[in-house]
Amino acid sequence: MNFFKSFIFFTFFLLGFTIIVKAQTSHKNKQPRFIEGIELNRNVNSRTTILDENWNLRKKSNPELSDEPSNVDIEHFKSIQFKYAQLLNVEIEKINNTALYDFIDNWYATRYRFGGCSKSGIDCSGFSGMLQKEVYGNQLPRMASEQYQSCYKINKEEMKEGDLVFFNTRGGVSHVGVYLSNNYFVHASSKEGVTISNLDEDYYLKTFISAGRIIGTINN
Repeated sequence: MNFFKSFIFFTFFLLGFTIIVKAQTSHKNKQPRFIEGIELNRNVNSRTTILDENWNLRKKSNPELSDEPSNVDIEHFKSIQFKYAQLLNVEIEKINNTALYDFIDNWYATRYRFGGCSKSGIDCSGFSGMLQKEVYGNQLPRMASEQYQSCYKINKEEMKEGDLVFFNTRGGVSHVGVYLSNNYFVHASSKEGVTISNLDEDYYLKTFISAGRIIGTINN
Protein backbone atom coordinates (compact mmCIF):
# COMPACT_ATOMS: atom_id res chain seq x y z
CA MET A 1 0.00 0.00 0.00
CA ASN A 2 2.84 2.42 0.86
CA PHE A 3 4.49 1.61 -2.47
CA PHE A 4 1.21 2.34 -4.29
CA LYS A 5 0.85 5.74 -2.53
CA SER A 6 4.45 6.63 -3.34
CA PHE A 7 3.92 5.70 -6.99
CA ILE A 8 0.81 7.93 -7.25
CA PHE A 9 2.60 10.84 -5.55
CA PHE A 10 5.61 10.51 -7.89
CA THR A 11 3.31 10.38 -10.96
CA PHE A 12 1.50 13.57 -9.98
CA PHE A 13 4.83 15.27 -9.28
CA LEU A 14 6.12 14.45 -12.78
CA LEU A 15 2.85 15.59 -14.36
CA GLY A 16 2.93 18.93 -12.54
CA PHE A 17 6.58 19.53 -13.44
CA THR A 18 5.87 18.82 -17.12
CA ILE A 19 2.96 21.31 -17.17
CA ILE A 20 5.11 24.06 -15.61
CA VAL A 21 7.95 23.54 -18.13
CA LYS A 22 5.54 23.66 -21.07
CA ALA A 23 3.88 26.81 -19.75
CA GLN A 24 7.22 28.59 -19.35
CA THR A 25 8.35 27.54 -22.84
CA SER A 26 5.07 28.67 -24.36
CA HIS A 27 5.30 32.03 -22.56
CA LYS A 28 8.84 32.68 -23.84
CA ASN A 29 7.78 32.06 -27.43
CA LYS A 30 4.88 34.53 -27.36
CA GLN A 31 5.16 38.16 -28.47
CA PRO A 32 3.10 40.76 -26.57
CA ARG A 33 -0.01 41.49 -28.61
CA PHE A 34 -2.01 44.69 -28.68
CA ILE A 35 -5.38 45.67 -30.06
CA GLU A 36 -6.02 45.30 -33.78
CA GLY A 37 -3.11 42.88 -34.10
CA ILE A 38 -0.37 45.42 -33.38
CA GLU A 39 2.66 43.57 -32.03
CA LEU A 40 5.80 44.62 -30.22
CA ASN A 41 8.80 43.10 -31.99
CA ARG A 42 11.76 42.98 -29.63
CA ASN A 43 14.19 42.45 -32.51
CA VAL A 44 13.35 45.58 -34.49
CA ASN A 45 16.39 47.85 -34.57
CA SER A 46 14.81 50.82 -36.32
CA ARG A 47 12.95 53.29 -34.11
CA THR A 48 9.17 53.24 -34.45
CA THR A 49 6.85 55.71 -32.81
CA ILE A 50 3.65 55.35 -30.88
CA LEU A 51 2.09 57.87 -33.22
CA ASP A 52 2.64 55.69 -36.30
CA GLU A 53 1.59 52.48 -34.55
CA ASN A 54 -1.71 53.97 -33.48
CA TRP A 55 -2.48 55.98 -36.61
CA ASN A 56 -4.65 53.31 -38.23
CA LEU A 57 -6.73 53.01 -35.08
CA ARG A 58 -7.29 56.77 -34.93
CA LYS A 59 -8.10 56.87 -38.65
CA LYS A 60 -10.88 54.34 -38.14
CA SER A 61 -12.47 56.39 -35.36
CA ASN A 62 -11.87 59.74 -37.10
CA PRO A 63 -12.08 59.53 -40.92
CA GLU A 64 -11.22 63.23 -41.23
CA LEU A 65 -7.58 62.59 -40.32
CA SER A 66 -5.02 62.99 -43.09
CA ASP A 67 -4.43 60.02 -45.36
CA GLU A 68 -0.87 59.45 -44.17
CA PRO A 69 0.39 58.69 -40.67
CA SER A 70 2.71 61.12 -38.96
CA ASN A 71 6.44 60.74 -39.57
CA VAL A 72 7.40 62.92 -36.61
CA ASP A 73 9.64 61.26 -34.04
CA ILE A 74 7.84 60.93 -30.74
CA GLU A 75 10.97 62.00 -28.85
CA HIS A 76 10.57 65.52 -30.25
CA PHE A 77 7.46 66.09 -28.17
CA LYS A 78 7.09 67.10 -24.54
CA SER A 79 4.92 65.40 -21.95
CA ILE A 80 2.68 68.48 -21.81
CA GLN A 81 1.90 67.97 -25.51
CA PHE A 82 0.91 64.34 -25.00
CA LYS A 83 -1.31 65.32 -22.09
CA TYR A 84 -3.29 68.00 -23.90
CA ALA A 85 -3.42 66.21 -27.25
CA GLN A 86 -5.25 63.44 -25.45
CA LEU A 87 -7.44 65.85 -23.52
CA LEU A 88 -8.46 67.79 -26.64
CA ASN A 89 -8.58 64.67 -28.83
CA VAL A 90 -6.28 66.13 -31.49
CA GLU A 91 -3.08 65.08 -33.19
CA ILE A 92 -0.07 65.85 -31.05
CA GLU A 93 1.45 68.01 -33.81
CA LYS A 94 -1.36 70.52 -33.21
CA ILE A 95 -0.26 71.11 -29.62
CA ASN A 96 2.68 73.27 -30.65
CA ASN A 97 2.18 76.34 -28.43
CA THR A 98 3.78 74.88 -25.33
CA ALA A 99 3.78 78.28 -23.59
CA LEU A 100 -0.02 78.25 -23.71
CA TYR A 101 -0.37 74.73 -22.31
CA ASP A 102 2.30 75.29 -19.68
CA PHE A 103 0.29 78.31 -18.53
CA ILE A 104 -2.95 76.30 -18.46
CA ASP A 105 -1.28 73.44 -16.62
CA ASN A 106 0.10 75.84 -14.03
CA TRP A 107 -3.36 77.29 -13.33
CA TYR A 108 -5.48 74.17 -13.87
CA ALA A 109 -8.02 73.50 -11.06
CA THR A 110 -7.35 76.86 -9.37
CA ARG A 111 -10.62 77.61 -7.58
CA TYR A 112 -13.02 80.28 -8.77
CA ARG A 113 -13.28 83.52 -6.81
CA PHE A 114 -15.23 86.50 -8.10
CA GLY A 115 -12.87 89.44 -8.55
CA GLY A 116 -9.87 87.21 -7.85
CA CYS A 117 -6.68 87.19 -9.87
CA SER A 118 -4.29 84.90 -7.97
CA LYS A 119 -3.69 81.24 -7.17
CA SER A 120 -5.96 81.57 -4.15
CA GLY A 121 -8.85 82.23 -6.51
CA ILE A 122 -9.52 83.72 -9.95
CA ASP A 123 -12.57 84.63 -12.00
CA CYS A 124 -13.20 84.13 -15.72
CA SER A 125 -12.14 87.56 -17.00
CA GLY A 126 -9.16 87.65 -14.67
CA PHE A 127 -7.98 84.33 -16.07
CA SER A 128 -8.56 85.20 -19.74
CA GLY A 129 -6.84 88.57 -19.28
CA MET A 130 -3.82 87.03 -17.56
CA LEU A 131 -3.52 84.28 -20.18
CA GLN A 132 -3.67 86.79 -23.02
CA LYS A 133 -1.01 88.96 -21.41
CA GLU A 134 1.46 86.22 -20.47
CA VAL A 135 1.07 83.98 -23.54
CA TYR A 136 0.24 86.41 -26.35
CA GLY A 137 1.32 89.78 -24.99
CA ASN A 138 -2.20 91.25 -25.28
CA GLN A 139 -3.49 93.72 -22.72
CA LEU A 140 -7.23 93.34 -22.06
CA PRO A 141 -9.75 95.25 -19.94
CA ARG A 142 -10.69 93.60 -16.64
CA MET A 143 -14.38 92.78 -17.10
CA ALA A 144 -15.84 90.17 -19.49
CA SER A 145 -18.21 92.74 -21.01
CA GLU A 146 -15.28 95.10 -21.64
CA GLN A 147 -13.25 92.32 -23.22
CA TYR A 148 -16.22 91.62 -25.47
CA GLN A 149 -16.23 95.23 -26.62
CA SER A 150 -12.48 95.18 -27.29
CA CYS A 151 -12.81 92.31 -29.83
CA TYR A 152 -14.20 92.11 -33.31
CA LYS A 153 -16.72 89.31 -33.60
CA ILE A 154 -16.14 86.16 -35.64
CA ASN A 155 -18.18 83.06 -36.46
CA LYS A 156 -17.56 79.75 -34.72
CA GLU A 157 -16.17 78.34 -37.96
CA GLU A 158 -13.46 81.03 -37.94
CA MET A 159 -12.21 80.42 -34.41
CA LYS A 160 -8.52 79.85 -33.86
CA GLU A 161 -6.35 79.27 -30.83
CA GLY A 162 -6.29 82.33 -28.59
CA ASP A 163 -9.66 83.76 -29.66
CA LEU A 164 -12.10 84.63 -26.89
CA VAL A 165 -15.50 83.00 -26.42
CA PHE A 166 -18.31 84.84 -24.64
CA PHE A 167 -21.42 83.60 -22.84
CA ASN A 168 -24.59 84.96 -21.26
CA THR A 169 -24.75 83.04 -17.98
CA ARG A 170 -26.58 85.60 -15.84
CA GLY A 171 -27.59 88.43 -18.13
CA GLY A 172 -25.53 90.11 -20.83
CA VAL A 173 -21.91 89.18 -21.42
CA SER A 174 -21.12 87.52 -18.10
CA HIS A 175 -18.59 84.79 -18.87
CA VAL A 176 -15.48 84.51 -21.05
CA GLY A 177 -13.02 81.79 -22.01
CA VAL A 178 -10.11 81.29 -24.40
CA TYR A 179 -10.51 79.01 -27.39
CA LEU A 180 -8.00 76.17 -27.84
CA SER A 181 -8.80 73.63 -30.53
CA ASN A 182 -11.37 71.08 -31.65
CA ASN A 183 -14.23 73.03 -30.02
CA TYR A 184 -12.53 73.09 -26.60
CA PHE A 185 -11.87 76.23 -24.57
CA VAL A 186 -10.20 76.98 -21.24
CA HIS A 187 -11.88 79.17 -18.63
CA ALA A 188 -12.39 79.77 -14.93
CA SER A 189 -15.67 78.04 -14.17
CA SER A 190 -17.64 79.08 -11.08
CA LYS A 191 -18.19 75.38 -10.27
CA GLU A 192 -14.92 73.73 -11.29
CA GLY A 193 -12.36 76.50 -11.22
CA VAL A 194 -9.89 76.68 -14.09
CA THR A 195 -10.87 73.90 -16.44
CA ILE A 196 -11.33 72.92 -20.08
CA SER A 197 -14.83 72.55 -21.50
CA ASN A 198 -16.40 71.87 -24.88
CA LEU A 199 -18.62 74.33 -26.74
CA ASP A 200 -20.96 71.47 -27.67
CA GLU A 201 -21.94 70.87 -24.05
CA ASP A 202 -25.62 71.75 -23.59
CA TYR A 203 -24.97 74.55 -21.12
CA TYR A 204 -22.49 76.33 -23.38
CA LEU A 205 -24.58 75.80 -26.49
CA LYS A 206 -27.48 77.57 -24.77
CA THR A 207 -25.45 80.44 -23.32
CA PHE A 208 -22.95 81.09 -26.15
CA ILE A 209 -23.03 84.65 -27.49
CA SER A 210 -20.09 85.00 -29.85
CA ALA A 211 -16.43 84.43 -30.44
CA GLY A 212 -14.12 87.41 -30.57
CA ARG A 213 -10.66 88.12 -31.89
CA ILE A 214 -8.58 90.73 -30.16
CA ILE A 215 -8.22 93.82 -32.31
CA GLY A 216 -4.69 94.30 -33.59
CA THR A 217 -3.69 90.63 -33.32
CA ILE A 218 -3.44 87.96 -35.97
CA ASN A 219 -3.75 84.31 -34.97
CA ASN A 220 -1.94 81.84 -37.20
